[in-house]
Order: sequence, then C-alpha cells, then structure tokens
Amino acid sequence: MWGGRFEQEPNRAFYEFERSFGFDKRLLPLELSLDRAWSRALECCGILSTAEGQQIRAALDQIEKRTNAEPDWLANSSAEDVHHFVESALIDLLGPLGQKLHSGRSRNEMVVTEFRMFVKEGATELRRAVCALIGATIGLAEKYFGCPMPGMTHMQAAQPILLSHFLMAHGEAFFHDLDRIEFARNTSDACPLGTGALGGCAFPVDRAALAKDLGFARLTRNSLDSVGRRDFALDYLFAMTVLAGHLSRLAEDMILFASPGFGFVILPDEYSTGSSLMPQKKNPDAWELIRGKSGRVAGALVSLVITLKGLPSSYQRDLQEDKEPLFDAHDQTLAMTKIAAGAIAATKFNQSKLRESIQDEGLVATEAADYLVRKGVPFRQAHETVGRLVHDSEREGSRFSGWPLEKLKGYSSAIDSDFAGALTIDVSLSRRNVIGGTAPTAVRNALDDAKERLALAEKKN
Repeated sequence: MWGGRFEQEPNRAFYEFERSFGFDKRLLPLELSLDRAWSRALECCGILSTAEGQQIRAALDQIEKRTNAEPDWLANSSAEDVHHFVESALIDLLGPLGQKLHSGRSRNEMVVTEFRMFVKEGATELRRAVCALIGATIGLAEKYFGCPMPGMTHMQAAQPILLSHFLMAHGEAFFHDLDRIEFARNTSDACPLGTGALGGCAFPVDRAALAKDLGFARLTRNSLDSVGRRDFALDYLFAMTVLAGHLSRLAEDMILFASPGFGFVILPDEYSTGSSLMPQKKNPDAWELIRGKSGRVAGALVSLVITLKGLPSSYQRDLQEDKEPLFDAHDQTLAMTKIAAGAIAATKFNQSKLRESIQDEGLVATEAADYLVRKGVPFRQAHETVGRLVHDSEREGSRFSGWPLEKLKGYSSAIDSDFAGALTIDVSLSRRNVIGGTAPTAVRNALDDAKERLALAEKKN
C-alpha cells in the first residue's frame, strides 16, 4: 500500500509483528459498510462515476458472500489488516478500478470509524444482556418475596431484611451499569470518516451524508482529534469494568451463601461442576469464573489507559493496541453477563435455613433501641442500654426479650409490657417502610418500579 517510497520489502518478522489482521478481521462487516458508504461519497463528488460506484459495491457484496461461504479464505489470509484484505480482494476482482476506492481517505480515519461502530454495536448487545440479567434478578426476587434473611455489614449479621431486598440491591447496581453503557454508546456515536489522515479530506465529500449513511448521530469536529482520540473506548472499558465488578460481587455473595457455613443458596446443577476426586462436591464454578474474569476486564482498561497516556496529538501506531483489550473485555463481559443471568434464573434458596438464621436476637437490637427512643429515651442512652442487655443475655445464654419485666426495668424504667412484641422480625421489617427500605410494602413498590424501568431500558436497545 506504500511500496513506491521503499526499495525493500518489510522484514518478515517485522511484518508479522505489525500485522493486526488476526484480531481486526472481526471488523470486516463494518469495513464493508464503510467502503460502500465511501463509494457513494466519491460518486457524489465526482471521483467515481455512477457505474464505477455500482461495480465497486457489487464487488464488495461478492467479497462478503465469499467470506461467509469460505471461512478459510478470511482465516488464512496474509493481509496486514482488514483494510488491506478488502482492498486486495477488490483489486483482484476489479483491477485498477479497485484501486480507486481509497481516494481521499486514510486508514487512520477508517479504523477509528469502524472501532466506533463496533463500540456502538457492542454496547447495544451488552445492554440487552444486562437487561436480561436484571429481568432474571427481578424474577427471583418476586419468587421469594416475603422471605427474610439476615442483612450484614462487615460480614456480621446486623438487621433482618427481605431476601428480595438483597437481590434487588444487585439489580440496582445493574441498572446503573445500563447508564454507563449508554453513556459509552453515546460518546462513540460520532463519525470521523472524511477527516483524512489528520487534516481533513481533500475532496468535497459530504461528511454529514457519510455519518447518516453509517448510522451515526453526529460528526466529530476536529480532524486531529478524530484520528487520535480513544476516549469512547475508555468509556466503554470503564463501563464494562464496573459491570464486571458488580458481577464479581454478586458471584462472591452466591459463592459465600452456598457454602456450608450459610447454606442459603442451592446451586443449580446446570451452572455447577463436580470434583474429579471427591464425588460429593458441587462447586460454584460459574460464579468463580465470573469472579476471576472480572480482573481480566479491569486489566483491559488499565492496558488502554497506559497506551494512551503518553501519546502526542494525532494518530500514532500505538493506537493499534486499542482493539485487542477492548475486544477481549467485550467478549468476556458479555459472556459473564449471560452466564450470570442464566445462573440467577436457575438458583434456589433454602427458605427454612434463611428463617432459622434470623432467630439471633441481636438482629433486633436496633429495634430495641428504637423502642426506647419512642419512649422518650435519648438515642445514645438507648444504644448503651441495649448494648448492656445484649452483653448480659449472651453471658447468661438467654433471650433478653423473655426476661421478667421487673428485671428489664432494672436496665431502663422506660421498658414496659409491650417490649417483647416490639422486637419481632415482622415488626422490624415493617417499620422500615421508606423508599429504598426493606419493609414488604417498600420492596413491593421497588419491584414494580424496577419492572417499569426495565421496560423503558429495553425500548432503548
């Protein structure tokens, strides 16, 4: 593609080193779309005749059909990159006419245009997968609506919550992921085609028509910025990194709660594996792999950040290193999200174990303090009083709510005969009836709201 300037062919080892065809061949459908659009733009400014444009597009269609019918043709090509592959195929089919298509354009603008197209399509595909995961989470929360569980902070039992509330905490995180993915889709939705290698196209191509032809919402505004910027890729990698982190947290919860120490989760057979040695084992491999792959996605973000941080303005060949980490992160995050959705939909919970786990009276200690506050006791005094109740009941091995009223009044004169009735799990749950709280009414409203938001998100896909 630049042989006239050089007396010698590239060193063979260097040629293999610089080739990107092994990974950028997945951009072929986007390359063909771009080439069709560019042929129409060249027709409009008189570089190609109508007949020539039609011949080129017919040849591009032939290339597409052949690659679909003969996968080995694409897989075994020695092309430097996907642009070289298509241009060589065009020349084989059309001779000198095939050489005309590259008039006025640079691979610098082509690759970033196709990369933006990939991110747009990838973000849309990932959004659909996240929506499916949210739907599975909502479905599981509705299935077990009303089942209590111990809520935890610092991995210590803290207060009773609804299992549905716990599940929808993960659901809310995934809703936030939709926002980040949508942001990345929007930042990628600007067309650089027509900006040339760095200074703009020398022919009067209609960039607005090119953008519309390729499905972009708008144009990039500066040719130097157009070919050198990869912020949109960082936005998408960041969105995937946060999503992967949320998936990892969900995975950790499922792994932990499926362990014998908890026994809350019944792992689905179809998303678990056994041991090659120990016949009794059911291992949470789906969740463990998700937890492990999250680091791989974060590594992709770091890789591109480091690649970009020291580059001067405009296009540099370092930018060839932008695609492999993003392609891999996209593939892994999409697979993780789909597997998580399937595993969540198939998961069961041991309700009797969950109900058994909330019998610890310490879970309603805050409710006991609130009881005293409602009786007029300052909160800090109430906190200290209940702390002493818990301490002494643990030492005696008895439940303080069952102590005689006379003994309880020794801790606080505000305690009355209604004390024990105020410390039930149902009371503790129902009193937290605020937006975002764990009361059954609040959780029911949250589930209904989540279904409405999910329906709106699905329409955006």
